[in-house]
Amino acid sequence: MPTYQYHCKKCGYRFEVFQRIVDPPIKDCPKCKAKGTVEQIVSGGAGLIFKGSGFYETDYKRSPRSNRSDIGKGKAR
Repeated sequence: MPTYQYHCKKCGYRFEVFQRIVDPPIKDCPKCKAKGTVEQIVSGGAGLIFKGSGFYETDYKRSPRSNRSDIGKGKAR
């Protein structure tokens, strides 16, 4: 289940909630109990980190090829 971040526009309270994607967004603040003051915060999400070996990105991906104009001048590869 994704984690959604919310912010109350009235009291400034920030909180996170585990919700299903199909669940409606929360509208009421759990701290100050204000109705309709909560908005969902769009976050950047988690980055993807490859640790260890066996991944395409870390082991098998070819390095970028040099410019075709360099071929034959001793600069390629």
